[in-house]
Amino acid sequence: MDFPFSLLILGLLYLSVAQECGQPRTPRIVGGQDAIKGKWPWQVSILENNKPICGGSVISDQWVLSAAHCFYDSAPDYEYIALLGAYQLLNLSSDAVFAAVKKIVLHPDYDGKSSSLGDIALIQLQMPVNFTNSIIPICLPTPSEKFSREADCWVTGWGAIKEKVNLPPPLTLQEVKVPFISQRDCSLLYNQFPIPGLGKGAIKHDMICAGSPDSGKDSCQGDSGGPLACQLQGRWTQAGIVSWGVGCASDVYPGVYTSVPFYADWIKTTMEGKKNGGLQNVPALVVLLLSLGLALL
Repeated sequence: MDFPFSLLILGLLYLSVAQECGQPRTPRIVGGQDAIKGKWPWQVSILENNKPICGGSVISDQWVLSAAHCFYDSAPDYEYIALLGAYQLLNLSSDAVFAAVKKIVLHPDYDGKSSSLGDIALIQLQMPVNFTNSIIPICLPTPSEKFSREADCWVTGWGAIKEKVNLPPPLTLQEVKVPFISQRDCSLLYNQFPIPGLGKGAIKHDMICAGSPDSGKDSCQGDSGGPLACQLQGRWTQAGIVSWGVGCASDVYPGVYTSVPFYADWIKTTMEGKKNGGLQNVPALVVLLLSLGLALL
């Protein structure tokens, strides 16, 4: 009886760990600063042909959340790689992991146009990843979750630090604190100063905003698909996905994000409808060594 009981205890411990989210195990974009290593363990870099193109967030051991525009009318799914647990993209540590992609699911409403509905994508990994100090999922909100302007919200990524100014080596993860702006308030602001080519109604019902137009702090090119993370009841919860904007840190327009609560049900049903299987994830340093070896042949 002792052996099965021990297995039961181990199983319960595993489930409790698997259900952890939004709680980093370790204690800083435009106008941002270097993040502390391990502070944002759900941050993902999406690579296409070994080049970072977008961000994403770990939401389970086999799923990454990102933006649909990163993949629309682009390369086959198998040509993408998800880099998890990274801090400096040009100085990867041993706990960084390259995860093979099994399937990328774009929301059916997304049509590839600017200010489109449904700018959200789910990336299914070939195999589940192990959670570590550097890889932990962010919590997902309920469909009815509300965030206030006073919420403690941050956007993270390896994108440009100014418009047309790339992040310098070693490409350290950046963070910036931004005020949350509801869909209603953001729509009023964008309608007050309509964007040429888009006019009024640019902010759709599945969008939110973040940032203060006069603060000089915002997401930028390369941050797309990354998370807008807000503290909610002691845990980091994903409120939005970096989607689009007018320039970077505009004096008039805040950054626009896809609302994660709006798509909470779609995320859940999509994840539940897919099955596991595929190739094993490989530590980043092993992949780099293999790549170097092949290049020398």
